[in-house]
Amino acid sequence: MIRSMTGYGRSQQTVDGMNITLEVKSVNHRYFEFSTRLPRSYSFLEEKLKTFFSGTISRGKVECSVSIETLEEPDTVITLNHPLLKSYLQAYKELTDDYAIPNDISVSSLSRVPDLFIVRKQEADEEKIWAAVSAVAAAALENFTAMREREGAKLKDDVSQRLDIILDRVSFIEERSPETVREYNEKLVARLKELLGDTSIDEQRILTEAAIFADKIAVAEETVRLRSHVSQLRSFLDSDGPIGKKMDFLVQELNREANTTGSKCQDVEIARRVVDIKAEIEKIREQIQNIE
Repeated sequence: MIRSMTGYGRSQQTVDGMNITLEVKSVNHRYFEFSTRLPRSYSFLEEKLKTFFSGTISRGKVECSVSIETLEEPDTVITLNHPLLKSYLQAYKELTDDYAIPNDISVSSLSRVPDLFIVRKQEADEEKIWAAVSAVAAAALENFTAMREREGAKLKDDVSQRLDIILDRVSFIEERSPETVREYNEKLVARLKELLGDTSIDEQRILTEAAIFADKIAVAEETVRLRSHVSQLRSFLDSDGPIGKKMDFLVQELNREANTTGSKCQDVEIARRVVDIKAEIEKIREQIQNIE
């Protein structure tokens, strides 16, 4: 099943005491490009997330944002600066012993001592956090992939319809091309009769001229290749895996054959069909820019 490079997926879950919200979205890009928005303390997740998503996404500019709220355990740990506290207590004792000043210290008064409390972030259990985040990422990726596949199905239908139009125009060219040779031959004979009157016409010369004209405007090779390219494009539409780059190359080849056919044709009706073909090729080219 083909996939669009445009997609969006989101999941919000509470896992191991963490409320985790993860969103992933992507737009067209020639290669796989990944960026994240993470809380600074969880920056270690960036490379893990990139590896996780690159296993499924081959092309596109992918943006992933993660928010994590800890519900059960505190994010910070507060401890006493014991050496500093002992120094303050010793100083208070000296005030009481040496100067008879009542020792009325309390916890509230001590709490105002600068640097008495050491505040630090609790050491993160990276494996535990990644296990939780990866579970949420998997759910978001499932939603993201489902959207890309829905968009891919629409792209497939559109491209397939345009390939049908191209084949219809190719069939017309194949049927019309021999007629142009016959018409040229008739016009040539009529013109010669008009110029020569009753003088006999060199039939061999007529055949030679017609053969030269037929060779000049022959597009059989081009129409065969057009059909071949269309067939390959259809096979890509029914295949799994990334196909955007392959299809882009084939569309270039399709356009080349159409240009060659247009340069050879000397018939208004064929020229109109070539214009139709090129218009459909351009629309297909635009669509496959969205295919992974």
